[in-house]
Amino acid sequence: MADIILHHYANSPFAEKVRVILGYKRLAWKSVVVPRVMPKPDLIALTGGYRRTPVMQIGADIYCDTALISDVLERMSPAASLYPTRMAGLSRTLAQWADNNLFWSAIAYCFQPAGIPAIFPGMSTEEIKDFVADRSAMRATMPRMAAGDATGSLAIYLRRLDDMLSGGSAFLLGDRPTIADFASYHPVWFIRRTTPLAGILNDTPRLLAWAERMEAIGHHEQEEIDAERAIDIARESKPVDTSTLKFMDMHGIALGEKVAIMPTDYALDPVVGELIVASENELAVRRTDERAGTVIVHFPRIGFQMKKQ
Repeated sequence: MADIILHHYANSPFAEKVRVILGYKRLAWKSVVVPRVMPKPDLIALTGGYRRTPVMQIGADIYCDTALISDVLERMSPAASLYPTRMAGLSRTLAQWADNNLFWSAIAYCFQPAGIPAIFPGMSTEEIKDFVADRSAMRATMPRMAAGDATGSLAIYLRRLDDMLSGGSAFLLGDRPTIADFASYHPVWFIRRTTPLAGILNDTPRLLAWAERMEAIGHHEQEEIDAERAIDIARESKPVDTSTLKFMDMHGIALGEKVAIMPTDYALDPVVGELIVASENELAVRRTDERAGTVIVHFPRIGFQMKKQ
């Protein structure tokens, strides 16, 4: 099995979700730090256009979106399951809510003027302006949430999570964490790092104690490598064999046809390639890059759209 390579940066909430899953599953990984803002030429050489953080690479296979990344890590290390059979549907549904409603309320809350210095420690005014401009362009297709609305929604969401812990369980759905915990943790992690605004968590002491337990999981073993080495690894590797995956046609598009895949909500940068996977939960294209060679770029079905080129 090729090494797990995570393309990420330190204060990315979704990257923290994956880092803690890697820690929980005790999987060693390689770390490639990507720029916070475009351009990201090394990442784009691998993904073909997808720019969100994080991206996971295993050899010449490039996995986009933390929902799919979590599934892949589960297949690699099923023992500490993220999806216990008895609550698989519930944990996935709660995780999807956390990755969307909870996350965006937390982001809108933290990006108030009082929170920005804590979000960008050590960054110059120009660097902060560049980040804000980059994210504004990336989210141009999404409605904006006002700070007051975000504060009100977030307070309700945090109390609901706190209530889930009222029975004395260590984690949201029992004595062990599930995907629901990891998806709910990364917005709370981001709020805690935004120290001037972190007081909103003081009214949810059980949730704070839970966040400490989640943080204690850690990130396990990581090794820094540079982006050029990751690209070399992709070029020197062969993509995984996908021929055994069951084809499920939802679009009237056959395997082998040229398609574009992009998110449905924001950062609508298309990845164009030959459709090689259209399974129950996954879409993937094969593409060739002059630097990375032939790679397969994988996406979850939920949250992404595909069009014939």
